[in-house]
Amino acid sequence: MKPPAFAYHRPASVGDALAVLAEVGADGKVLAGGQSLVPILNMRLAAPAHLVDINRLAELSYVRVEPGVMGIGGTVRVGALARHAEVERDAAAYQLLPLLRQATAHVAHPAIRNRGTTVGSLAHADPAAELPAVLALLAGSVTLASARGRREVPAAEFFVGPLESAVRPGELAVEATFPAPPPGTGTAWLEISRRRGDYAVCGAGVLVTLDGDRRVTAARAAYVSVGPTPVVVDLTGAVAGHPGDAADWSAAGALAASTVRPEDDIHATAAYRRHLVAVLTARAGKAAVANA
Repeated sequence: MKPPAFAYHRPASVGDALAVLAEVGADGKVLAGGQSLVPILNMRLAAPAHLVDINRLAELSYVRVEPGVMGIGGTVRVGALARHAEVERDAAAYQLLPLLRQATAHVAHPAIRNRGTTVGSLAHADPAAELPAVLALLAGSVTLASARGRREVPAAEFFVGPLESAVRPGELAVEATFPAPPPGTGTAWLEISRRRGDYAVCGAGVLVTLDGDRRVTAARAAYVSVGPTPVVVDLTGAVAGHPGDAADWSAAGALAASTVRPEDDIHATAAYRRHLVAVLTARAGKAAVANA
């Protein structure tokens, strides 16, 4: 299979890239890792007149960790050309925010993680992908740049629909910001797929915050493949006030299952996906407590 014809642009700086994107507008697509875009082009599901390759923009290839004050808070900032593998292997990012590695390890296969980019995955906005759910769970944001300036879009507003993000014509997603959760928080990521590396039939990331007595003060979860965008559910009401290892995580799973609204497709029924939401929530909740 071959893609439709397009004009190829390879800017040497962010400024040049923004100028090209401003010129081509809605007729342009950005190429970073290409692990999602190239198959879509080859299957003729997209036919942009212009392809803007940003792989020469070395200034966007970074993973930066900004520690919080007195050990509280902190942020992981990921540039548009940082590969999944770089994010997964970054020791400082893992120390501040283990969920990034926990989830990224499930992204496809090592060959794809070596080339695909985290910010590209966010801009692609696939509801079956791990990183959009992580950004939503952590209430992170994406920075968009254009010839007119920059704007920061929170995760709750960034994912508009299946394969549809808030990136406008002429804009380039230059950075993703992942804030660290409060101290005493543990995280876990679990998913079920037909084969290792396939898109998940259902995936769940759970975040649990414990107080000094290891009682639950907050819990929430994000899910993939159960809606048109990442689905975030507040589980606090089901487990708050209980010791983390004795909390009723099955009740939390039931709460989540009653909240999500998946649809039947060729891979699974909606009922089966709701069942997986309940099971994965219970398992990931316990794992997050152990990791706190």
